[in-house]
Amino acid sequence: MSDFETVIGLEVHTQLNTKSKIFCSCSTSFENRPNVNICPVCCGYPGTLPVFNKKVLDLAVRVCLALSCKINKTIYFERKNYFYPDLPKNYQISQYKMPLGEGGFLELSSKKIRINRIHMEEDAGKLVHKDDYSLVDFNRTGTPLLEIVSEPEINSPQEAFDYLNALKLILQYINVSDCDMEKGSLRCDANISLRKKGNTQLGTKVELKNMNTFKGARTALEFEIKRQTNVLNRGERIIQETRLWDTDKAKTTAMRTKEQAQDYRYFPEPDLLDFSVTKEVIEKEKNFIGELPLEKKKRFLKIYKISIKEVDIFINSPFLADFFEEVLKHYPKDQEVSNWFLGPFLEQVNTLGGKFDQIKISAHNFAKIIKYFCEGKINNLAAKKILSLSITTDDDIDAIIEKEKLIQISDRGELEAFIEEVVGLNPKPVQEYLEGKDKAIMFLVGQVMKKTKGKANPKITREMIERRVKK
Repeated sequence: MSDFETVIGLEVHTQLNTKSKIFCSCSTSFENRPNVNICPVCCGYPGTLPVFNKKVLDLAVRVCLALSCKINKTIYFERKNYFYPDLPKNYQISQYKMPLGEGGFLELSSKKIRINRIHMEEDAGKLVHKDDYSLVDFNRTGTPLLEIVSEPEINSPQEAFDYLNALKLILQYINVSDCDMEKGSLRCDANISLRKKGNTQLGTKVELKNMNTFKGARTALEFEIKRQTNVLNRGERIIQETRLWDTDKAKTTAMRTKEQAQDYRYFPEPDLLDFSVTKEVIEKEKNFIGELPLEKKKRFLKIYKISIKEVDIFINSPFLADFFEEVLKHYPKDQEVSNWFLGPFLEQVNTLGGKFDQIKISAHNFAKIIKYFCEGKINNLAAKKILSLSITTDDDIDAIIEKEKLIQISDRGELEAFIEEVVGLNPKPVQEYLEGKDKAIMFLVGQVMKKTKGKANPKITREMIERRVKK
């Protein structure tokens, strides 16, 4: 048992869903080739002036409201001065003394984590490191960025992981960011320190960078706790520094000693005026928030007869949660609909690369597939085939069934001839079943399915075979 308590604060940077950058009209598109979405303003040419993108303010206000922050009515930008190869101006336009939002919180199932501040800033570019040289892409420079800083109230790597997932979900639910970590639109830094249990004074903090996934952040924090514990147990002091997480070596390495605020020489941005956040903007953005993930989870558990594990899967995708409820309007059977969502539907989504943006099937048509299957009109194989043919097209379900001749054979008179043929051709499996080997019956059912090209009703087929061989 360790004598130390872990204290973690998280700084999450998320790119906002805008078509243009924060201080110029350049595109924020991720897909373009390097260094095409740039202009004299975002590259900091002498004599250029920034113009604030109002859409950035709108989305940032929405985040502040979702996290219950106090919104400062008057805000201004400041210059944060530092040199880095992918920062062409050698300073970043950010906020320091007067952030947009302060004093909010994020509620987990176990506790509330307070939010210290939320502020707007421009993103830097991107470095691509090769064997013996580096390339710089300025396309990302000037992309609107929101920094969400928690209080140092997170006490374990798992709690940090839960916080990051909860925050990501909120940002997706209110449609301010795609939160795609592969594209760099969601990034996280962590400040971590240890202190003797019972102490209230914070220990010396270390900042961790280069954590590209939430699981990576959790693993990096676990490593850093062990490292700092060993240092303190040897009677040595923790150095305040920035450390990088090396995913290949699964360890943190020193990058630089940690800067203080004065090192950045903040001062008010001379090329931008102060801005007012009006009541009209705040009221407008309230309308875009809707039901947040934790509220939705509580409601799902209360009204739907599905497990908490199933609920968590739905809640973790705004698309999936909304589509589930839309389908239930057409076929109100919770468990049957859930089974098809978490089985065949997600299997089809995975074949499409896991992207929901290719899904075209309507709630009405998906509900019809489930209804037809549950009523025995089509069997499992046919239902899956219909889903695969309609999921990206939303073609009419009845037309697909007619064209592909997928109506399930449930008529006992029609099935009898197939069963007689299969029983006559397979005396060994028949004998094995009569001797108590239940698996043999499934072979016989499979043979009937094969002869009917998958159209036989498997339940009725099994009943008829059992009755036939026991005569």
